[in-house]
Amino acid sequence: MVTPKWFPEKKVHWGALVCMGLILIAYGCIEPFSPPEVNNPESFLVVDGFLNVGRDTSKITLRKTQNTNDDTRPITEGGAQISAEAESGETYNFEDKGNGVYVLPPVNFNMATKYRLHIRRSNGSEYLSEYVVVTKTPPIDSLTSKLDANRNAMLIYVNTHDATNNTRFYRWRFEETFEYRAAFFSGLERDPETESIIVRRDNINTCWTTLESKDIKLGSTIKLNQDIIKDLPVNIIDISTNKLFFKYSILVRQYALSREAFEYWTDLAKTTQGTGSLFDPQPSQVTGNIKNVKDAKELVFGYFSAVTEEKQRILLSPALGRYPACIPPDTLEPADAYTSFGVLLNTYMDAAGRTFILSSSEDCADCRAQGGTTTRPTFWD
Repeated sequence: MVTPKWFPEKKVHWGALVCMGLILIAYGCIEPFSPPEVNNPESFLVVDGFLNVGRDTSKITLRKTQNTNDDTRPITEGGAQISAEAESGETYNFEDKGNGVYVLPPVNFNMATKYRLHIRRSNGSEYLSEYVVVTKTPPIDSLTSKLDANRNAMLIYVNTHDATNNTRFYRWRFEETFEYRAAFFSGLERDPETESIIVRRDNINTCWTTLESKDIKLGSTIKLNQDIIKDLPVNIIDISTNKLFFKYSILVRQYALSREAFEYWTDLAKTTQGTGSLFDPQPSQVTGNIKNVKDAKELVFGYFSAVTEEKQRILLSPALGRYPACIPPDTLEPADAYTSFGVLLNTYMDAAGRTFILSSSEDCADCRAQGGTTTRPTFWD
């Protein structure tokens, strides 16, 4: 049995594991370097997405590459015209939703034809992908979890199979959502209309955060007699993050890949190992099947596929971690509380019968300060 190697999330992203004849794609640290391609002041087009020929919306994101030393946010590309073109003649136009995101609502696609991506940028440059065949993804059999005390982490595993032995190459992405709370409950707030302190009308104690996977997770059964993926780890959740203290959910998305797409994502996994995601500075040339119509030598990053998507969600409440803690709140005179800068908590009466108001910082009393939302997810039971 091959044992997977796990790497610190912020430094190295791990790939995928398939044991006993499956292909292990788990890479060690890659020393950073600066080849000429990424130190060039010119930026290149990055295309991320695929044609979802199943039941869900297709999404394509356009951004630009960055220099390896550039730590600014990625530059998105709007104003483009994007379409999926069938070899049989049909054209499906994506809608520009802003921030470099283009979407196509579900369509009853012809599964027997080939498709290609057509991009016309606002500067007039035109790009075409190769025609690709539709790949049908088998369903996810199950998602399971297991606590690893040695790692002080929870591991999430995926199981799937293709009875026809036709898939062989897989990719996974996920969205994890977790509930968390502020250390202190805020029951009071300031009312600007009456210039007084009133009972808080909204709950800012409980929040939810959703994070998307950034690393590349792949698996292959090409060396097995049967097309079966068993207990492949798709995520590792460190207990110290407190994601598992209240409630945690993960939605895993599964995609069947062609051999060419699998080779592209494998090469990309190797080069993004030390940098992060597809949109981070790229330390080497890994181009896909998308080319500039008039300049085939122009670097374009991305691989277009036409594929059905399968997904499955699990929810966990293991109560692992610890309740958030903060320094004790401030005690304020009622007359001073309205003009103070802290988040108001509750009233407090001392032994002498005097009333005070407790106050704390946003980080300790407003869960939104940690980037989450107070809107409860629809799938949160």
